Amino acid sequence: MTNEKTFFRKATELSIATALEAKFEKDEILEMYLNRIFFGKAAYGVKAAAKTYFGKDDLNDLELHEIATLAAIPKAPSYYNPIDNPEKAKMRRDTVLALMENQGIISMTEKLTAQAQPVDALAYQTNISYPSYIDYVLREVQETTDLTEEELYNNGYHIYTMLDVKAQKSLEDAFEDPANFPKDGPEQKVQSSMVIVDNAEGGIAAMIGGRDYARKGLNRATVKRQPGSSFKPIAVYAPAMETGNWNPYSMLSNEKQSFAKYSPRNMDGKYSGKVSMFEAVRKSINIPAVWLLNEIGVKTGLNFASKLGIEMSAEDRNLSIALGGLTHGASPLEMARAFSAFAANGTLHDTHAIVRITDRTGKLVYSFNSKKNAEQVMSEKTAWYTTLLLKNVVAQGTGTKAKVKNNEVAGKTGTTQSGLTGVGGNRDIWFVGYTRDYTAAVWMGYDKTDKNHVLADYSGTAAALFSKVMNQALAGTKSSLTRPNDVSELKESVDKVTDLTATYSTELQQIELKWTALQGKFEYRLYRKSAEEETFMQISGTEKVSVIDLMIQPDQTYQYYVTVFDTGLQLESEPSDTVEVIVPPAAEIPDEDTEDPNTWPDNPGDLPPDLPSDLPPDLPPDLPDVDPLPMLPDLNDPLPIDSGASNNSAR
Repeated sequence: MTNEKTFFRKATELSIATALEAKFEKDEILEMYLNRIFFGKAAYGVKAAAKTYFGKDDLNDLELHEIATLAAIPKAPSYYNPIDNPEKAKMRRDTVLALMENQGIISMTEKLTAQAQPVDALAYQTNISYPSYIDYVLREVQETTDLTEEELYNNGYHIYTMLDVKAQKSLEDAFEDPANFPKDGPEQKVQSSMVIVDNAEGGIAAMIGGRDYARKGLNRATVKRQPGSSFKPIAVYAPAMETGNWNPYSMLSNEKQSFAKYSPRNMDGKYSGKVSMFEAVRKSINIPAVWLLNEIGVKTGLNFASKLGIEMSAEDRNLSIALGGLTHGASPLEMARAFSAFAANGTLHDTHAIVRITDRTGKLVYSFNSKKNAEQVMSEKTAWYTTLLLKNVVAQGTGTKAKVKNNEVAGKTGTTQSGLTGVGGNRDIWFVGYTRDYTAAVWMGYDKTDKNHVLADYSGTAAALFSKVMNQALAGTKSSLTRPNDVSELKESVDKVTDLTATYSTELQQIELKWTALQGKFEYRLYRKSAEEETFMQISGTEKVSVIDLMIQPDQTYQYYVTVFDTGLQLESEPSDTVEVIVPPAAEIPDEDTEDPNTWPDNPGDLPPDLPSDLPPDLPPDLPDVDPLPMLPDLNDPLPIDSGASNNSAR
């Protein structure tokens, strides 16, 4: 607000005050003032305030400490109202009582008696529908205009919003039913929030800030929490596919492994050599997500999340973001907005509740520009491939409880552990999902997690709430998630090798691996694991169909498999059957001081037992010429074989 506006307003108020004093007595002016001013909590006028804070319709029923409490509020209604800030309200009330005693309005005894009373506001709520949504609208007004809440209520403004009454009603109904939530703790109720966003424009169709939400209360839909695995599409899978090097059928590592000092684990304790991206997302497996983020680089994941509107700190530059381990977390509103970009073919819209505001004459005061506040943040191909992954989660993965009748759903579950030493259970459970028209994010947890307040439930409970709300909100509708016209069908797989063989040569001390070439031009990737190693490692990448492995040791067992990699489609086949080769121990060579051929006796009967006993005593003097043994190659010269380059990572 400019100084000019402030001066004009003050001058106007002064002229009004002068006119009022000329026409009315001071008591009459005070009465009009008290019947009009804002007391917080949507209460205008002292009578409404008495009803809101103390449940009293007759002002004559107010006690002294209650009168002083009301008198303290108008200076700063949000700061001094006894519902939001009881301690500050009491301090201000006691100051009012002291002033009353100082001016002789009340006695010392009355002051002390009133000051001894606690501030017990009833938090009485007038029957205002959708309080979470209304509070968010008022917050958005303050963020986008110079209008105050008092001006909105008193000056005849009209606010037009994106509210979908049917969707909001479905939220309100679901949050009133305790059966939709985990069992409450001994001192805290399990809390939750949910927000529904319109995919076409980013409009907030419905929002609820918590169970038993009170006006001006804590709106948990805007509070950051740890998103867990629901963050995997944002930080890992979508940015990987945006590089063009990965797609839903790409094979990922699922070996038990560490990344420097970071050692993630799969929750079921099971590990396999490789797994497709489809399978990794469907089962929400941890290792493939961390491995893939390591492949594309943490910076790539951070930049992609930032483009989706989720800003992270410098402390988040680590691989734990693959599993949703963020320093500050993300809010349900932020998560809904990010996922809506997948539903909108890669277009990210600014979330907003307000469409426009007009004054009492119909003049436009503010309007939201949906085109200006939209950005293409990923390719349509990446958005669609992500949708394919997330459809699979709901169809047959961890999100099956999120299904909506007649409406195809894509989404991702998320669970974060308690984080408390020696305490099991979970801190946060999530489901973020979308249909063709709407994206919604559900969070559940305690406001304050401690050893007595952790969740025994998993993300399926959040998915079930999503289903219940969206089934009611979308009743009578039918929709599918469809592939954009400019995106080609995704090829499902590459044929695998079916005839891998391995042969050990005792003479050459090498293992030769062979297979039959597939029709087309492919890269063949050979993987090996010794009996002493835990995981398979890629040892060769070649277009040929045979590899000789010289890097072997005696008395060791080796296993091999080969995959087919389509460089154009960036698809890797399933592994071939595994073959096993046992390398025998090295041959024993006699020590020089135990056997000396030059000392053998002349008598054939005394020859060593491993020579034939019927050799003639004298060999003929003329022996035929014999070709010498072939010279072994110089070990410093390159070998004429294709053993491939050692590569410790496989995509």
